[in-house]
Amino acid sequence: MFREYFIPGATAVGLTFDEGVVLSAEKRFAYGTFVISKAGKKVFKITDRVGAACAGMVADMQVLVREIEAHIKIRELELGRPVPPNSVAKLMSVLMFERRYYPLLTQVVIGGIDTKPSIYVLDPLGSVIADIYAAVGSGAEIAIGVLESEYKQGMKKEEAKMLAIKSIKSAIRRDAASGDGVDIMIITRSGIEEESILF
Repeated sequence: MFREYFIPGATAVGLTFDEGVVLSAEKRFAYGTFVISKAGKKVFKITDRVGAACAGMVADMQVLVREIEAHIKIRELELGRPVPPNSVAKLMSVLMFERRYYPLLTQVVIGGIDTKPSIYVLDPLGSVIADIYAAVGSGAEIAIGVLESEYKQGMKKEEAKMLAIKSIKSAIRRDAASGDGVDIMIITRSGIEEESILF
């Protein structure tokens, strides 16, 4: 019998700013009311200009990220140039759709920069939606409310980072499956910066 305590919770957000993308996720791994870890990582580097923030089953998100990293490295060797974020999102979509009968139970926000910053949201069956900001996971309804009310086109890096943190914090206050801090990844043309904040 399937019980609600097997359902994983999380909150992950992504948003674009004038020079790049901010991806962030809280640090708690929880299955229903049971907290498995307070030091989890749900934000992953895929290439030097593309990253992912995930919500869902821990093993599924880790397997998906490892698999996409391997495919992208092979593709970059074949092309002799970096793979853009939209191609990473499309390839991840194909991998997820291939497993539609036994889906990877994870929602993903892909973010990166090519000619301009971009965000893509993927559900467990591989649907791809392009956007300028997004939230996924059990705390998404709360986080997206903060993003929608405060997001502005052309934000600066520090503004975008603070908005990502604020949206995750608001979700943590109301979603018991989210908590224990925030991991942040900022992707610009000059590279990737990562930061972890505990609270």
